[in-house]
Amino acid sequence: MGEDRQVEVLVVGAGLGGLSTALFLARLGVDVLGVAKHGGTSPHPKATGQTHRTMELYRVGGVADAVLEGSTGVSAGIVIKVAESLRGRVFHTIVHEADELDVGLSPERFGMTSQDFAEPVLLARARELGADIRFRTELRSFEQDATGVTAVLLDRETGVEQRVRARYLVGADGHRGPVREALGIARRGRGPLAHHVGVVFDAELSEHIAADKGTLYYLRNPAFTGAFVATNTMRRNVFTVEYDPARGESPADFPPERCVELLRVATDVPDLEPSIVDITSWEMAAWLADSFRSGRVFLVGDAAKVTPPTGGLGGNTAVGDGYDLAWKLAAVLRGEAGEALLDTYEAERRPYAKLVVDGSFHNYVQRMAPHLAGPDVPDAIDPTTLVLGYRHRSTAVLAEDDDPAFAEDPFHATGRPGYRVPHVVVRHAGREVSTVDFTGGWALLTADPAWEDAEVRVAVLEGDLDRLGVGAHGASLLRPDGVVAWRCAELPADPAGAVSRALDALLSR
Repeated sequence: MGEDRQVEVLVVGAGLGGLSTALFLARLGVDVLGVAKHGGTSPHPKATGQTHRTMELYRVGGVADAVLEGSTGVSAGIVIKVAESLRGRVFHTIVHEADELDVGLSPERFGMTSQDFAEPVLLARARELGADIRFRTELRSFEQDATGVTAVLLDRETGVEQRVRARYLVGADGHRGPVREALGIARRGRGPLAHHVGVVFDAELSEHIAADKGTLYYLRNPAFTGAFVATNTMRRNVFTVEYDPARGESPADFPPERCVELLRVATDVPDLEPSIVDITSWEMAAWLADSFRSGRVFLVGDAAKVTPPTGGLGGNTAVGDGYDLAWKLAAVLRGEAGEALLDTYEAERRPYAKLVVDGSFHNYVQRMAPHLAGPDVPDAIDPTTLVLGYRHRSTAVLAEDDDPAFAEDPFHATGRPGYRVPHVVVRHAGREVSTVDFTGGWALLTADPAWEDAEVRVAVLEGDLDRLGVGAHGASLLRPDGVVAWRCAELPADPAGAVSRALDALLSR
């Protein structure tokens, strides 16, 4: 066995969740080691699309512009339809115009980059920031005690094992990963929904799909049920088709010749000659882990929840998990917060994950499985409300009310604690910025210089702060994720003291 290695955080898994967690930890100066048993980042163009919220977090991480390069050619948004085929009967149009995504609620624009492009960007940035990311490295076992986690890693190329001692471990190893199972954390939900064969292929389809729009069709064809995805006409496409093991079907029933036949039906191009890149099989499911934490071990991304891709929020939620956990772990590791701050990760992220899973299941029934419709199907959740209007509830928020709503309409944002700060264009230090631009560290937004002695960054702004609910003399305290943690509508006698007391409570110190 190789020499012991000491790190602050060990991240197991290097998909969107694991790489984002490692990147955001490294950005905050945390000594992080990331490992993955695979040979490299994902080669498949899945998990396409970045919400405005994800792009805000990517901006903090220094990768927003690089990630958006993967959207090159997609300048007019995305087309999402439920139809028989690309040119066949349309049952329902979900999104058709760019302005349906450009909602004016964020300084960032919606991204249309796929996972095969985004992951290498995240990997390069994480390494640039000091993270040690190793592929072909497998977690063999781990044990935790009162002060840390001891893990045994296997280098799959050399066969050499190494013992690693970490303060904390993050399981970002997907829905089949060993971390959750080793912890004995059960998961519950609707379970398997459908089995799919996925076909990654190259083809010239510019005459059949909009050249400047991403394309997503849920296909309910007499010959099959599936989906077609194209991020732009210059890159690869993905076609999926359902199969049913209960009818004796299996992935072996979909050799390249049959996949080509189905592609011709799906695209309405009888003479299509696609170049098949890969054919894989996967299971669509809906699961939620009973807990996102066990002692010093945390779950992020698909290790914590499995959501149908009908909604595009699975990868985005994984990024959000990584960001939330990273700033909280960093605060505890630096001695800026008490250990109880880490309890707020599950308190805030698990309810959100449940909303994502439930909403995606609703979409699955509506778009691909109408035969499952019934009173037990969750109500539809407006994605903009969920992404930009979700209410965080934990001890890391000093709430002003007991409103039970899980979200508010972001078009009428109140600036209350627990919600992401409303996007308001203001002036700061002589230039025009958004209030959202102060995401990244603790920040106090105010129009009154009397707050300047507070122990966090104080941004004295010019503009309409009424939308933050603080007027001319109050202040709004943002957490590192841009969520309003506390606000004060008037100037107190001791502004700096008021902020310190709020931080003591918020950081459990």
